[in-house]
Amino acid sequence: MVTNPNKLAEISVFGPARATVQGTPLSEEELHKVDAYWRACCYLILGMLYLRENPLLREPLRVEHIKHRLLGHWGSSPGQSFVWAHLNRAIKKYDLNIIYISGPGHGAPGVLAPVYLDGSYTEIYPDKSEDFAGLKKFFGQFSFPGGIGSHCTPETPGSIHEGGELGYSLSHAYGTVFDNRDLITTCVVGDGESETGPLATSWHSNKFLNPITDGVVLPILHLNGYKINNPTILARVSHEDLEHLFIGYGYKPYFVEGSDHDSMHQAMAATLDRCIEEIKTIQEEARSNGVATFCRWPMIILRSPKGWTAPGGIDGHKLEGFWRAHQIPIADVSKNPGHLKLLEDWMRSYKPEELFDETGRLIPELRELAPKGTRRMGSNPHANGGVLREELSLPDFRHYGVEIPKPGQIEVSNTYPLGAFLRDVVKSNLQKFRVFGPDETTSNKLDAIYEVTKKTWLEEYFPEDFDGGELGPDGHVMEMLSEHTLEGWLEGYLLSGRHGFFATYESFVHVIDSMVNQHAKWLEKCNELSWRAPIPSLNLLITSTVWRQDHNGFTHQDPGFLDVVANKSPEVTRIYLPPDVNTLLSVGDHCLRSKNYVNVIVCDKQLHPQYLDMESAITHCTKGIGLWDWASNDQGSEPDVVIATAGDVPTLEGVAATALLRSEFPDLKIRFLNVVDLFRLQPDTEHPHGLSDRDFDSLFTLDKPVIFNFHAYPWMIHRLTYRRHNHTNIHVRGYKEQGSINTPFELAIRNQIDRFSIAIDAIDRVPKLEVAGAHAKDKFKSEQIACRSYAYENGIDKPDIVKWKWPY
Repeated sequence: MVTNPNKLAEISVFGPARATVQGTPLSEEELHKVDAYWRACCYLILGMLYLRENPLLREPLRVEHIKHRLLGHWGSSPGQSFVWAHLNRAIKKYDLNIIYISGPGHGAPGVLAPVYLDGSYTEIYPDKSEDFAGLKKFFGQFSFPGGIGSHCTPETPGSIHEGGELGYSLSHAYGTVFDNRDLITTCVVGDGESETGPLATSWHSNKFLNPITDGVVLPILHLNGYKINNPTILARVSHEDLEHLFIGYGYKPYFVEGSDHDSMHQAMAATLDRCIEEIKTIQEEARSNGVATFCRWPMIILRSPKGWTAPGGIDGHKLEGFWRAHQIPIADVSKNPGHLKLLEDWMRSYKPEELFDETGRLIPELRELAPKGTRRMGSNPHANGGVLREELSLPDFRHYGVEIPKPGQIEVSNTYPLGAFLRDVVKSNLQKFRVFGPDETTSNKLDAIYEVTKKTWLEEYFPEDFDGGELGPDGHVMEMLSEHTLEGWLEGYLLSGRHGFFATYESFVHVIDSMVNQHAKWLEKCNELSWRAPIPSLNLLITSTVWRQDHNGFTHQDPGFLDVVANKSPEVTRIYLPPDVNTLLSVGDHCLRSKNYVNVIVCDKQLHPQYLDMESAITHCTKGIGLWDWASNDQGSEPDVVIATAGDVPTLEGVAATALLRSEFPDLKIRFLNVVDLFRLQPDTEHPHGLSDRDFDSLFTLDKPVIFNFHAYPWMIHRLTYRRHNHTNIHVRGYKEQGSINTPFELAIRNQIDRFSIAIDAIDRVPKLEVAGAHAKDKFKSEQIACRSYAYENGIDKPDIVKWKWPY
């Protein structure tokens, strides 16, 4: 293997600082103090990893002072505290409004330490007081049952980003600064994290930043060289390539590289000063001339050793600057006296006796280095966005509905009126509401929004872009063909107190499965913390659904996102399947008013029959599940069969099947149910929206066959209802992974959710029709064959299927 000595020297993490910005802005006193503050942070980081007793080493370190189980990560934490200490200085010097996002996984100790030192932690958790006893509790809770984890969880003051799953820090950061003109969000991106797809796309967020109306993100790419036990890619490419990469992304990169403490402090201080001054210059120029264009914002590439300030080696193996410093650097201190002594010497090298007074509190001259009040990054209200949340000014959704002369007679695009509603929501809430979607706002029939705002675009324009391109530098529609980045923007926007709405195709909402998963977990933990104020809900409109993906084929036919959402806590998840325009509007209004939920709305964008007038729709949505009298004929008696539906196309086919059965068997008693709020199917003991057993039994009966036509995979209904008394008689039809390039009705037939399949199923399950229904059953099978043959011959569905209307 051939190595290039020159390249190794330029990418080395060791030695005096090598920096783009030259200068020594720190006086000797300032240098001494910022280094002492950093040493205090590093000491606390080690204390969190190792100690349960003797928190300030007021006596020799013994085995009984060590935690029985050592958990946590040292690797990126010293570098993060280094950044935090210098941000404190910048905040005070320039009176800045800054929050901090920690991207490196398991990097919480590097954040918790300075948050404790500036008093923010104690203000929220008074038992973790700034003294000997409080410090012992602070150490003892870390990575300990009943305590806190090694990520920047919701329990961490100043955090809006946990980092349990890597890749979302930068998109979260940009989400916080949209419409937040005075905020600077510093985002430390780990070099392991930088290898993820979501992080890679989020670098392009700078193209959507308006220097007049938005704040700014200061990314700090923290290259410490290693993941768990592998090198990181960006830490090994040449200096020139790395610089060109970020210039290509549209940034102005500044390098701070090395390990020597004094020169690195001077370089970091000089570089931060330069970045802040450039940010202010860009903003002042744009805000004075009123012209918003793409700006080459500064960023910092910080190259420092993995596990900075650790011993150079252990047992002949390299430690500082190598992957062995990633987790617990010295793992066997309770069994190896030599290693215990090495740990003690390491901890004492930070000179805690010089940093903390006799009570165990940080000495006054170091406490003065932190900002005051809400300027502290651990106390900034933008990192507890619920305290800044303002209610949306919402128009009356009733005004956007459609007139329904009679159920099942007219067809309307379900999402088009919602677009008009969202248009006026944007108009009335320009500083606190945005719509997000991956190049699909027009496709999803929400383009009425463009009457009041455009798609944010700060890059170059061609003349033809002004002919329907709907682009503008101050738009409030956010489009980028990266669901990851959009979801991250939206989450950051919500977490900092604003409101949003995300519309995307059902087949590819799976791209953000894990992001929604992580956000739901965040909300669930926030519900346990009284100091975390509720934030606006995450609202997802899932459209272009499986039953209207006949033209795109099998790859676009997947309704399984609902299964992912159903796995999350019932305290934070809601799923709605409105069957028509008026129910969609009612659900949309409800979701925009809610807090601390993940709301999933499933509704297709194409033309669909309309069933409920506005007042009926509101009542139906309020109940969440309803008996449609107009589609039923069992009034005053027990039904022979119950037909239940959830979803727009399944509802159409269920209603049509009811009409077929009533036509063939006038004496057959049919009860028709429609479900809007999917979690109504669960018992009230399992979900806040669940029905009591009495109410469920009243609707679904105790012993009659139930044919349930469902939008998604059929086993989900069984999962929600398996405890119900009549579960053995509930027969669910849904998507069965059968699809290709089909017509809409042929796709329904292939998955047996079509009207004929439902009618045949009813015949098979109603005892009195098992024999008497043979002729009708044969007729329905013939109709299915005719429909499929027509589709294969003509490429469209039969006119009597397409133009069908409710006949009663």
